[in-house]
Amino acid sequence: MSAYSGEWPTGDTDAPQSAAAYDDVDGPIDAEPPHPVNWNLLTAEDAQTEWIELNRWVNWLRRTYGLPASIVPPFWHRHPELVWELSALHLHWLCAYDPDQHGSAPLGWHRDFADARQRLHDWVATSGTRLDRDRPTRQTSWPGEPAATDIDGVQIDRRDDDFAQFVVDDVTKRNAAEADFYAQLPGDDPASL
Repeated sequence: MSAYSGEWPTGDTDAPQSAAAYDDVDGPIDAEPPHPVNWNLLTAEDAQTEWIELNRWVNWLRRTYGLPASIVPPFWHRHPELVWELSALHLHWLCAYDPDQHGSAPLGWHRDFADARQRLHDWVATSGTRLDRDRPTRQTSWPGEPAATDIDGVQIDRRDDDFAQFVVDDVTKRNAAEADFYAQLPGDDPASL
């Protein structure tokens, strides 16, 4: 894994320029109406925004409720099962605390949060991520598939730097996929679509 360079692949001058910017719990929150996030379909630009917003909210959540790493580990962003669960919980929280929502919606969120904490605990136990170490979630090989290789964990000393590099890598990968998609279309100019 390459070190985080502090520069964004998009060249966006408004983008955070350091890993610390990802942990800005008190920073401005995106003002869009709540909407489900399909991580499989996000553009590079949308993914960057969603990662930053989800990271801010997860930091708020873990601090507000004193959640241990067995529920919300530092490297949750490296595990899709945790990303999907936390993203859904975030959306539910946004909707429950929307000013136009019914007054009992926050109580419903807390009830569902209790269920989500148990699922998060189960996902963390399965994933193998720990407070200072991480490894990809083990996969089970089905009959006829190549045997899954055993993967050792790696020590990660700086969580915020790891998150920032993860987002840079994800945005870069999505930008490349978007460029490949447009390159396959007839015509030379993707902006003309």
